[in-house]
Amino acid sequence: MLRQRKSKRERRESRDQALLRYTKQRQRNLLATPGPHPFIVVLDHMKAGFNVAKIFRSAEVFGAHEVHLINIGPFDPAPGKGGFKKVPARFFESFAESHHELTSRGYQVFMLRADGECSLTATKLPEKSAFVLGHEEWGHSFEPEEYPDIRGISIPQFGVIESLNVAVAASVTMYEYIRQHNGGI
Repeated sequence: MLRQRKSKRERRESRDQALLRYTKQRQRNLLATPGPHPFIVVLDHMKAGFNVAKIFRSAEVFGAHEVHLINIGPFDPAPGKGGFKKVPARFFESFAESHHELTSRGYQVFMLRADGECSLTATKLPEKSAFVLGHEEWGHSFEPEEYPDIRGISIPQFGVIESLNVAVAASVTMYEYIRQHNGGI
C-alpha cells in the first residue's frame, strides 16, 4: 500500500507543532537536573531532525550529566519521549566553546569515529568522559589535529557496513560507560 503524501498545509502544520513542542520542552529543560553519571554527550553539528531527540532519550535512560548541542537548531523532541526536558542541554555555537568548557571542568574528551585509533571496549573510560558525535554525513566539524588531547574511539563492528547510525552509536557508547562504572551491570 502506498502512503499518501501530505499536503503542503499538513506539512506546515506538522512542522509548526514540532516547533511548539521544541519551544515548550526547551523551557522545561531549564529545570532539568543532571543525571547520576558524570559523562557528557556532545552533538557536533548534527541534523536537527534526525537523531538528536533519540540521543536525548538514551542520555536520559543512561543518566547522562548533560548534552552539549553545537550549532543545532530546533528539532522535534517527540521521538525522545521526554528526554529533552529531563537531561540538561547546553547550547554552543562552535565545538571550540564546548571543548574549552569540558577541558576546564576536567573532562577527557573522546571522539567517536569509524576509524578511531582505540576500540571503545578496550579503552578505560575515566569517570569524567565526554563523547563527541559528529554530523550524520560529514562527521565532525573540526580537524582532529586541532585538538591533540581528544582520543578517537571506535565501536567494534563485524559486518561490512562502514558505521552504525549515530543514535545507535551514542547508545552503545553510553552503555559501555555505564558497564565500566557500575561493576559490569
